[in-house]
Amino acid sequence: MSNLSWPNPLIEQRADPFILRHHDNYYFIASVPEYDRLEIRRASTLIGLRDAPPVVVWRKPASGPMSELIWAPELHLIDGSWIIYFAAAPSRAIKDGLFQHRMFALECRDSDPLNGSWQERGQIHTPIDSFALDATAFQHQGKNWYLWAQKDPQIPGNSNLYLAELENPWTLKSPPVMLSRPQYQWECAGFSVNEGPAVIRHGNTLFVSYSASATDENYCMGLLWIDADADPMRAANWSKSARPVFTTHWLNQQYGPGHNSFTRAENGEDVLVYHARSYTEIEGDPLWDPNRHTRIKTFSWDADGMPNFGVPPAEQ
Repeated sequence: MSNLSWPNPLIEQRADPFILRHHDNYYFIASVPEYDRLEIRRASTLIGLRDAPPVVVWRKPASGPMSELIWAPELHLIDGSWIIYFAAAPSRAIKDGLFQHRMFALECRDSDPLNGSWQERGQIHTPIDSFALDATAFQHQGKNWYLWAQKDPQIPGNSNLYLAELENPWTLKSPPVMLSRPQYQWECAGFSVNEGPAVIRHGNTLFVSYSASATDENYCMGLLWIDADADPMRAANWSKSARPVFTTHWLNQQYGPGHNSFTRAENGEDVLVYHARSYTEIEGDPLWDPNRHTRIKTFSWDADGMPNFGVPPAEQ
């Protein structure tokens, strides 16, 4: 299947999209415009996710640390348990220039995550108690890893990318290492941001894509990579692209593509899952503009083993 076979957008008004392929099904989870709940869709095909009924598996409480702005959920299967990672804040207040998000986890031990029982496993604590969000997890070198974005008060900007090994799905085993911080101009447009990491392996290289800059037309994707046999906890082992790898395309009227995940099409092709807007004139706070739609496209690999994401295709 080529990208031309998929509608663009695939799913409207779903930002921070994450698609997990497990056995014969695709599972979809994303931020909803109300930022008040977590819902999962399931389908046997990628196109089937478009009309699959969303199942609400959790709603935010009326008060407390998880009571506002439920952002960027991801669904993972870790050691036989379904895990949802998400970020939440105790209020909508901004302090010291940032929201107050921290990272949290839910667990479901049933075989069916849409109809099973979900338990709150609390906050995922890191050494710094600060703005933190956009967690993902992956298996590598026989270990479970946790990768996320967080503010370090000692470093200018909004967020950097950190990696740590997991003791269990909601507990870090090791002190984290910083993999990347905003340093290039394209990472610092509007806001200095590295966030929304996603992991994919190709050949003997492990790649981490991430998103940078403010969530308007400046939003774009960067790339880190490391030899799959190297120690991922040594920051010096990682390489970083000096240029963005997926950006706004003015001719196609696709603005601010990013906060991606990866999956595979039914035929095995690699698929980039991301959100983007189709206009730049945002009224009011971009946070409350609901039209960051979920989009998907296939991508290829260059002869040197690097991903070639191409450009965000026009709506159709």
